[in-house]
Amino acid sequence: MPRIIKLEPTPVLPAQKRVAAYARVSVETGRTMNSLSAQVSYYNTFIQQHPEWEYAGVYADNGESGTSKQRSEFQRLLADCEAGKVDLIITKSISRFARNTVDLLTVVRRLKELGVAVWFEEQNIDSLSGDGELMLSILASFAQSEVQSLSDNTKWAIQKRFAEGKPNGKFRIFGYQWQDDRLVIVPEEAAIIRRIYENFLAGKSRLETERELEAEGSFTRLGCTFKDSNLKAILTNTTYTGNLLFQKEYIADPISGKRKKNRGELPQFFVPDTHEAIIDPEVFEFVQSEMARRKGLGHFANKALNLTCFTSKIKCGSCDRSYVRSTRVNHAEVTELGDKLIGWVCSATKHKGGRCPVRKEIPERILKAVCAEVLNLPEFDETAFSQRVDQVVVPAPGVLVFHFTDCTTATKTWVNTAKKDSWTPERRAQHSEMLRKREFSPEAREARSEWMKAYWARRKAGEAAGRQEAGQR
Repeated sequence: MPRIIKLEPTPVLPAQKRVAAYARVSVETGRTMNSLSAQVSYYNTFIQQHPEWEYAGVYADNGESGTSKQRSEFQRLLADCEAGKVDLIITKSISRFARNTVDLLTVVRRLKELGVAVWFEEQNIDSLSGDGELMLSILASFAQSEVQSLSDNTKWAIQKRFAEGKPNGKFRIFGYQWQDDRLVIVPEEAAIIRRIYENFLAGKSRLETERELEAEGSFTRLGCTFKDSNLKAILTNTTYTGNLLFQKEYIADPISGKRKKNRGELPQFFVPDTHEAIIDPEVFEFVQSEMARRKGLGHFANKALNLTCFTSKIKCGSCDRSYVRSTRVNHAEVTELGDKLIGWVCSATKHKGGRCPVRKEIPERILKAVCAEVLNLPEFDETAFSQRVDQVVVPAPGVLVFHFTDCTTATKTWVNTAKKDSWTPERRAQHSEMLRKREFSPEAREARSEWMKAYWARRKAGEAAGRQEAGQR
């Protein structure tokens, strides 16, 4: 009878779960720092008390809102989960993890796909359990409502301060500094403020002022050069008149934290004579009206730009872009810029990779001639064109559709005869003379001699190779 040997199964020890914890406090203060430190210490001890767990670290964000997507430690935790370094995440509550229902469920579902569980201590919810996602959806909605409620309460408190004439904190503004609870002028910075207003009143554009300040070495409080956005903010800030205007902006959505300019959605609060003025209120009001006037003029309000009467008036009928002025070297034609050929082309072709079916450039001399013809003028007149023509549309190459201010239209075609027109007897004689000089110059004779030598060398080599091949046969 054969001997039967029983093989006992080898016991497989369960692998230790790699456990990490996530902690967060919203506001960075001394008290919350102690709270965060206590959370980190608690989770360090809690994880290490379980022998079946392997400590994978504690990730802690300080001074970050639960609605923020820029939490560096939270993002590092997710990256470690993607790398397979974590099996279980422990956190105090849903509000610590996220206060946006959509973001919370998106993160939890992604972790579930990776096999990573999230345990919320306060609610005693395991994200991998059967009813875990349902409970998370309900409780996360409550957390999101709590954020909205906190935001509404904060707005109410801020508006109450505004109604009492109190600012919401000591905001920073160039030209002033806070002394106790009052704004005091900084003389060096106030001089720059006045210079910006003087330039604007003198008719200079913000671009010109920006270049002047940079050339003179005038910088912002942070040591940066003044940009157009800085200058616009200075020219529209009522604080420089010695008055305060509260709630010029507001947070539209507490979840995203997006700020919007207050255009009447919420009340504003004007507090007069709160501090010494840098700019006279009448000057400030005149600047606002002048800015509105220039805005109506569009590009033509900026004298720093090289504009003509055709700017913004010629439109591409295919891509609806404006035509732009183009200058290039053209030795075959003499124009008003000497050796430069001036034309107008769809701005789509000026961008990298830009494509436009109407690619044909319109020479400016032809454009002026067609405009004079359609306006029944002996020669082109900029004033008449600006007053009578509302827009010129280019639907196809060689076609111009004029839309007049009296609501009538006219279609004109044109052909570029630049090469034919430029080939005058004088130009032909110049070209012939250039060819003769090129043909009989010492450099040309030397080049021909070298070419002939190389030609005969190649020919002799070919004949010798042919004789050798015939002898072998």
